[in-house]
Amino acid sequence: LQESMHAYAGNVYTSVVEELMKGKQRKFIAVEQEFFRLWWDAVATDVHKQQVHQLLREGRLEFVIGGQVMHDEAVTLIDDQILQLTEGHGFLYETFGVRPQFSWHVDPFGASATTPTLFALSGFNAHLISRIDYDLKADMQKNKKLQFVWRGSPSLSESQEIFTHVMDQYSYCTPSQIPFSNRSGFYWNGIALFPDPPRDGVYPNMSLPVTAANIDLYAQTMVANIKQRAAWFRTSDVLWPWGCDKQFFNASVQYSNMDLLLDYINEHSDQFGVTVQYATVGDYFQAVYNRNLAWEIRDSQDFLPYSTEPFQAWTGFYTSRSTLKGIARRASSLLHAGEAFFTQYVRKRPAGSVCKCQALKQLQSLRWAVSEVQHHDGITGTESPKVKDMYMDNLMYGMFNVKKLMASIIFDMNNAEKNGEVYSYVYNKDSEKLGTVDVDQYVIVYNPLAWNITTFVVVSISHPSISVYDELERSVPAQVQSSAESPLSYDLYILVSISGLSYRKYNIKPSLGKQSAFIGRSVKYKRKDITRGYQKSQRFLPVVNNCYKVTFDPNTNLMHSITERETNQTVQLTQEFLEYHVNGDVKKGPISDNYLFAPNASAVPVSKAVGLEVVFGNLVTEIRQYFYSNVTAQEYIYAMYTRMYTVPEGYDGKLLCHRLEQEYSAGPLEPNREAILRTSTDLNTGQLLYTDSNGYQIQKRPFKAYVNNTVARNYYPMVQTAYIEDNSTRLVLLAERAHGVSSQGNGQVEVVMLHRRLWNNLEWDLNYNLTLNDTSVVRPVFWLILGTKSVTNMLYRPSGLALGHRPVVMFGALAGDKQKLPRQLQQNSVHTSPVTVPPNLHLQSLSIPGWKYSSNHTQQIRSVHMGKQKQADADFSRVLLRIMHLYEVGEDPVLSQPVVVNLKSLLRGLGSVLLVEERSLTGTWDVSALQRWKWKTAQSPSKGFYSNRESSENYTVTIHPREIRTFFVYFQDE
Repeated sequence: LQESMHAYAGNVYTSVVEELMKGKQRKFIAVEQEFFRLWWDAVATDVHKQQVHQLLREGRLEFVIGGQVMHDEAVTLIDDQILQLTEGHGFLYETFGVRPQFSWHVDPFGASATTPTLFALSGFNAHLISRIDYDLKADMQKNKKLQFVWRGSPSLSESQEIFTHVMDQYSYCTPSQIPFSNRSGFYWNGIALFPDPPRDGVYPNMSLPVTAANIDLYAQTMVANIKQRAAWFRTSDVLWPWGCDKQFFNASVQYSNMDLLLDYINEHSDQFGVTVQYATVGDYFQAVYNRNLAWEIRDSQDFLPYSTEPFQAWTGFYTSRSTLKGIARRASSLLHAGEAFFTQYVRKRPAGSVCKCQALKQLQSLRWAVSEVQHHDGITGTESPKVKDMYMDNLMYGMFNVKKLMASIIFDMNNAEKNGEVYSYVYNKDSEKLGTVDVDQYVIVYNPLAWNITTFVVVSISHPSISVYDELERSVPAQVQSSAESPLSYDLYILVSISGLSYRKYNIKPSLGKQSAFIGRSVKYKRKDITRGYQKSQRFLPVVNNCYKVTFDPNTNLMHSITERETNQTVQLTQEFLEYHVNGDVKKGPISDNYLFAPNASAVPVSKAVGLEVVFGNLVTEIRQYFYSNVTAQEYIYAMYTRMYTVPEGYDGKLLCHRLEQEYSAGPLEPNREAILRTSTDLNTGQLLYTDSNGYQIQKRPFKAYVNNTVARNYYPMVQTAYIEDNSTRLVLLAERAHGVSSQGNGQVEVVMLHRRLWNNLEWDLNYNLTLNDTSVVRPVFWLILGTKSVTNMLYRPSGLALGHRPVVMFGALAGDKQKLPRQLQQNSVHTSPVTVPPNLHLQSLSIPGWKYSSNHTQQIRSVHMGKQKQADADFSRVLLRIMHLYEVGEDPVLSQPVVVNLKSLLRGLGSVLLVEERSLTGTWDVSALQRWKWKTAQSPSKGFYSNRESSENYTVTIHPREIRTFFVYFQDE
């Protein structure tokens, strides 16, 4: 990326800025800030920088979207979408005083209904998308329905609706076929060759230069295309995008030919019936808005999945590069924890020894890494291995920095003696185990959520005979058992109970006679051949905790049923691994690749024999199932570990008891195999599946029959949640990374696709090294929740967050025989500075962004004009707070109610609140000054502006269902 950036993107911005200065009529739009910022910081001269300021003032350069990247819409979490938008918007506002107001989401593979809400909350006036199902687009085009007002959120409805434009069949590129030449048309700079451009400046496939001899032919071709498109829209304004991927790297040849052509058409406008002008996206939407037409309203239905032709369903990328998807989410979760922890530290210890500027740099390294991987060719897994490695390296480096920062904060907050140390362990690539702890160490556990949690953390140890104590030397419930992973180590499960945004310390000591940790007892069962037809078992093996009874069939070693004990409802439930065998040879038919999923037959069961081991314990029971290709095979090919938890008296174990935790091991796969887990139940679901949209809202997914490719076109992205239900019972799956999911039969959450390994010979894929020869082993984790709709409604949202934001675990050792820790640690570590929100709210962000901009717009414009913002230091006094309501209107009688929050009392653990400013989602607008365009619809007969919500009276705000509210908070100096 860096090479490509410095060569290609560097060329684009340098040459475009220079060319824009040469003609007052010329314009340009720029999107991704990561590329622009790298150019701004490393390539742009002072003259270029002055020119950019001038072009922005004149409205000839326009930043659209303005995030770090153009994020994927299918497999990203809303928190990470907000992060990358906020990161880009903060830079633009600080540097130029500009705030993007239009989107240009032309390249993500399908469009989510969360995105319109995200952009409305960011202050945008209009949204633009392109990639939707080919047959749907054709229909909308024919009926002039490519433009509408989209109410992406059922709960926020009209207040956060946004005008949306879907690009026509030509999408975001200039049409390249021209009738009078066998070269492409309108692309005078040709095809980019970087990092080694041709010395003579002649690039492949440069269009014929515009000359007196061909200008009329060019004009006729362009006008014919404009008129063809005009017929698909309701106004006589036509958006004609000029450019494509990797264009404008040689802007002078591009603009000089464009100038000639546009002038010629305008000089002959009577003949052509068309006038043309350079425009930005904002110019186009302003023209359409001024027409004052009434637009149709679209509800919260999204545009996923996305197909480009009958056998090209873009549903493979929901699972591609599962390891990258997992690490990206873990990095996001660690960043969320690190930001809150640093904010607490700055508030509690303003004179602490941790250097704040250095700390901000450490956090920024992870902000950038998490932001960039949200790109629509990043977390999607649709990049080459080299680019995937870059994303991975940046994520690991950022995570290492933030772990280091958290460890140094704990060290300082505990004022530790010189001979005690706290150090942090960074996760190895794709495993849940947290490194081996030698006995007599302490484990520090931080809860990043703003609620009290009771859960288990797992630590790998080398010796089974141990006891665990808390800060006050009280014994802590724990269990030791042999590790499934490595025969030489043991898993230690520690039951932790921690209040919101706080950490606790647990001491692990060798047992001298009195063992405090329970020991898990392992029972191994005989491996069973599952292909033989057995009579139905009379007796099943039960595994029980306070919430569930799970039974296993001794004839097959497979799960048989789950009973929810409170209602005594039993659901028959079996799970098996299968694989699709897919084609990779374009001569033989449709192929699967990083993007596409093209099954040409049903999935095939992978194993003929299953081994079973159950580790029974007082706190944790773990069911280990191993799947073999046959009864005598040495190595298993898949494994499933199911854990059930029993919570002792005196602990709040509601969430912990109500989940079956499952961890799967899949891989390395054979080439051209796609691995799925099929969960089949006796629920009468009518093939109706529900999946989440970016972890924000739920979409209904009825099974649809198509003429072709029905299986692949019924896969949907599951970012965090998927469930099936009948009249009385719901089965919920929660995930810690994105997967493709489908319900191909009644009662099935058919399939969760877990892993893919593909090779194909499509020339385009080979050129870009997009063959997904992924030989890794993946270990995704799922939580299953079974119960009535009302019980699961209460459980699945907080559980999804608890899975996504598991506690951060760090290790410390004490040198010598100094068993007693400083008293300071004993008192401090029980509570850092708890911040607790009600169960229907989520503290989405608590951070110190460090931006230098003034939140007063007039002042900020003045300081940009005077060049003052460059000299300022990072601002550590401004705290960014975001609170999200977790429920939809009407979803639950109690939890769906609005919540009144007093911010002063909510944050009193951080100090005395002096001032609160409510801001737009990314922080750049004062909400009382934000005037978004209101477009005319049948329901609202005149255009105008959206009315702004009431400002927070004396620090009290009412948060309504599904709202995300953003504040700047300032505290009194201690």
